[in-house]
Amino acid sequence: MGKNKKKSLPLAYKPVGFVLGWAGGALAGMAFQKTWKVLRNEDDAPDALDPDRGWGEVLLAAAIQGAIFATVRSAVDRAGAKAVERSTGIWPADGKGGRD
Repeated sequence: MGKNKKKSLPLAYKPVGFVLGWAGGALAGMAFQKTWKVLRNEDDAPDALDPDRGWGEVLLAAAIQGAIFATVRSAVDRAGAKAVERSTGIWPADGKGGRD
């Protein structure tokens, strides 16, 4: 019976992981907006298609946004996985790796 439980948990965790990912993305977006406001004293970060922004600004914003997103996503994923492991005793991902 322990084997069946171990195999079914990763599938059962998928909806939880989706909700955590969505919440993490929203949190990362807010963190990026606040970070950009502090760094550049601007409410809106440059968009790649904004004709009034230079390459430097666009790439700097993308690099900062990517770093914040990856950090927040990893923190949220890890916290969710640890919470599932504490409550069920089973790590919610197949094998040693997590995401593809």
